[in-house]
Amino acid sequence: MLNRRLLRIKVMQSLYSYHQAVGADLLLAQDRIAAAFEPDLTAKEAPDRRRLEGQRKLGEAQLREWYRTGTAPEKTDDQAVDKALADAISFFEAQVKKDATFFGGQLMVGAESIHDQYLHLLNLPAALLGVIEEEQSREERRRLGPREDALDASRLHQNAAITKLMANEQLQDLTIRRKLAWDGAEETEALRAAWQEMKADEVVRTYLTGQPSGAAEADYDADLEILRHLYKDFVFKGEALPRQLEADDLNWEENRPIVRNLVLKTLKMLPFAADEKQELMNLSANWADDREFAETLYRQTLLEDDKMEKLIAGSVQNWDVERVALLDKIILKMALTEMQLFRGIPVKVTINEYIEISKLYSTPKSKQFVNGILDKLAQDLAASGDIRKSGRGLLDNQ
Repeated sequence: MLNRRLLRIKVMQSLYSYHQAVGADLLLAQDRIAAAFEPDLTAKEAPDRRRLEGQRKLGEAQLREWYRTGTAPEKTDDQAVDKALADAISFFEAQVKKDATFFGGQLMVGAESIHDQYLHLLNLPAALLGVIEEEQSREERRRLGPREDALDASRLHQNAAITKLMANEQLQDLTIRRKLAWDGAEETEALRAAWQEMKADEVVRTYLTGQPSGAAEADYDADLEILRHLYKDFVFKGEALPRQLEADDLNWEENRPIVRNLVLKTLKMLPFAADEKQELMNLSANWADDREFAETLYRQTLLEDDKMEKLIAGSVQNWDVERVALLDKIILKMALTEMQLFRGIPVKVTINEYIEISKLYSTPKSKQFVNGILDKLAQDLAASGDIRKSGRGLLDNQ
């Protein structure tokens, strides 16, 4: 199931995308100033290019200074420059606000897409049977009958676990409403390639060539076990399907363990006695709380950005804070925000989580850097009363 670390990673990615967009917004605002002082080639009098160039440079310098300091720019002696600068700042602020909303929305889309990927993969066995039927039909047409040495896949078509999964009412409903069936050309081609891998697998061949025992529950257990084997060895491992899943989802590698866990737990919840009303796995034990955690962390980290920037700057000795890697700064700001905002999460848990995230996503030296800064600032914030922890099993400021 979805865990808080993955949610923190999703927040980090959204914040990183946001800050990248802010840089692009600044360039666009700068372009607006440049456009305001483009020579008018249709004017009756020749434009004063030197004056226009000077206005452009002054406007751009004022914009950069405003962005660096965050203080309102002083009026110049040139109304045209002041007007262009005000327009650029207004444009920039509107774009930044729009980007903050957009990437906050993308954060939840990215998290919730994990559940759709899980449901999508539950539909894979049905699509696999379609591929097998297609291959068998093609071979029969080509040879005017089945090959004598062809591998008989009829036991998969009669697999009771696959039948039970396909009959699940919740899966059927969500598949239709969210359009999660396997019907893309590239997906189908990947499934064909995966079937060739499966046919060469000894476990699969043994299952297909074996005979049911006649004992319903025992045969069902064998059907469920081969289905589990197909997922483990050809969906979450193997060649064709993992390659296709990664091509469809850039975050597949980090999402894969969660999706795998959801799929395999679902198979455990489909014993012989399960019926078509069996409830499927949820994204998390309490998605409402997890969603609120992620959205609040994203929103508050943006709101507290300037405050956290100053905290970090004050703790980085002999080092310009602007030279700190953007990703490291985002990790530090998120951690500091979490320490102060979520009173039920121990400080040590927060620090350890962000150290692990820095090891996965930042530079080799980031672990020590993040650890050192957070450890020092946590002590300072606890001493000043900005960090107060409460709740069962927690001591204040621990």
